[in-house]
Amino acid sequence: MSEQSQIRFEDGASYETYMGIWSRKVGEQFLDWLGAPPHLSWLDVGAGNGAFTALLAERVKPASILGVDPSPAQLDYARKRQDVGAARFEQGHAMELPAADATVDAAVMALVIAFVPDPAKGVAEMVRAVKPGGLVSAYMWDWPEGFPFYSVEQVIVGRGLPVVAPPSHEASRMRRMMELWQGAGLLEVASRAITVERTFPDFDSFWAIALTGPRMSAQAAGLSPEILETLRADLKALLGAEDGKPVTLKATANAVKGRVPG
Repeated sequence: MSEQSQIRFEDGASYETYMGIWSRKVGEQFLDWLGAPPHLSWLDVGAGNGAFTALLAERVKPASILGVDPSPAQLDYARKRQDVGAARFEQGHAMELPAADATVDAAVMALVIAFVPDPAKGVAEMVRAVKPGGLVSAYMWDWPEGFPFYSVEQVIVGRGLPVVAPPSHEASRMRRMMELWQGAGLLEVASRAITVERTFPDFDSFWAIALTGPRMSAQAAGLSPEILETLRADLKALLGAEDGKPVTLKATANAVKGRVPG
């Protein structure tokens, strides 16, 4: 099997359907664990379509939020959201953040670090931007088994189709995340796993959403209807799904946090 390394999220509306609910479920538990006080200035690295930014605005009463993402289309969606408060969004990359040194109280990467080509540099950039004593944190699906649509990956691989993985998928592992945070000189480094579940009304609903993901949407156009139907049947069998019955899936993310020396 060949391996591709590029997974791109460019459509904010599709991302909301595909990953938005998952993102909110894990993000709520993550913020509860983070225990950040209100009225902080936040840097949301890889803000995408604003799904996690909206959680920040709702749950931690921030003084300000700067969301950064490389995708103009995602940022356009984020800027049009009605649930992100007074958040600002700028185009930029995790390895070269558009933020001055020591200017924010907290920086976070929500479901992002595995997509950063050089995760250590991305962490260093967050440390640079956060004030002494400030908070640096992240969470990422435990790739591949913890990914919400891992079952889809299994049937695709089972049919010999190309493997697609985030470019820095090893950074999603708990041990590696701890190494990155400790290597950046952060203090009080702690980690935890967060498991969430999502129930779809039925298998057809799940399949329709799975097809909107960047992994499947990129491949589906080049697959015959017969192969797509084979993948659908494989997936239904793997999940033990029954017609008209709900389908419940679990996913696990690894989270890490630390303080900038002060």
